[in-house]
Amino acid sequence: MNNLFDFAPDRRHTASLKYDARQAVFGRDDVIPLWVADMDFAVPEAVQRALSQRAAHPVFGYTIFPASLNDALTHWLATRHGWQVERDSIMFCPGVVPSLHACIMALTNPGDGVIVQPPVYAPFLAAPETCGRKVLHNPLKQEAGRYTFDLDDLARCARDGGRMLILCSPHNPVGRVWRREELQALLAVCEKHDITVVSDEIHADLIYPGYRHVPLATLNDKVKIVTAVAPSKTFNIPGLGLSALVVREAPDRKAITYAFDTLHVSASNPFSIAAFEAAYREGAPWLDALMDYLAGTRDAVRHYLQQHLPQIKMIEPEGTYLLWLDCREMGLNDKQLKDFFVQQAGVGLSPGTLFGAQGGGYMRMNIGAPRSVILQALEQIASAVQRLP
Repeated sequence: MNNLFDFAPDRRHTASLKYDARQAVFGRDDVIPLWVADMDFAVPEAVQRALSQRAAHPVFGYTIFPASLNDALTHWLATRHGWQVERDSIMFCPGVVPSLHACIMALTNPGDGVIVQPPVYAPFLAAPETCGRKVLHNPLKQEAGRYTFDLDDLARCARDGGRMLILCSPHNPVGRVWRREELQALLAVCEKHDITVVSDEIHADLIYPGYRHVPLATLNDKVKIVTAVAPSKTFNIPGLGLSALVVREAPDRKAITYAFDTLHVSASNPFSIAAFEAAYREGAPWLDALMDYLAGTRDAVRHYLQQHLPQIKMIEPEGTYLLWLDCREMGLNDKQLKDFFVQQAGVGLSPGTLFGAQGGGYMRMNIGAPRSVILQALEQIASAVQRLP
């Protein structure tokens, strides 16, 4: 099946953000786009079939969440992650980012502190202020090229009014898959200081060999934990916009539902429901092949950088299809770094500063594309480096 990933459909002129917004984002439309976090690979055949079958019925009216949808999700979480989830604890939502906002509005009060751990996915940084809360930064520590939690500083954030922590697990962009003991230590601080945790586990299925994702909610029943899950990154269907929250307590589910209801936002789309269920029921073999392919691409990037671009260091990813590249040895400031990749190398990456000030000097590369495309991008970068003064 790996050969499947050596080729990709042409996504140009499909209203693709990744491809058709290149002019708007980068100022030119010919960069190799390795930025926004979706993949160029065709979705599993089972998902294509489910969508075609649903499209064959010519009525697309208001849609409910069938019981089979809950069954598909709970079976996936149990078999893939050893997490037994009660069906009543599941809430279907219109995407993870809207869910973060709803959780902040429902489970904190105006003026409360919401803790984030940069460098981290940009909406984490913006959501608290958008919701009228105070952003408290608890930066990750980097030790010998590996990121870890700063638990002493987390306690400081709690003393400064932090009432909620938004956790990225696995972490975007640094690629950490947090170990059980790390998460237990984090939860000990949260329990001591009565911090609610919203755990974004949207990348939980994208784990490289040798690592294992541990669902946070399986580790502690005293800390209030809300978990966001979705098939969107796993099976390359983020445009369909359906996710789920696992919320243990009924009053919390009621409060989050109210936050969505105030905006009259619905997640019930006939196509997203069909794809969601098919992916979780039949997508496991495709996912296993995908992770084998991505591991090979990750290794190829590491080798290429070591041999041809020693100025750029890859932070070893334990999960996700996103690489965190340390470009500080190139000697360029952040504006120069962004301009270099776009204007001189013709490669569209995500600047590290999008993920917080701690991302200065870094770039994020999406390797969810045929390996030949990734290697071509690296060759263009190497050629551009040779032309630097």
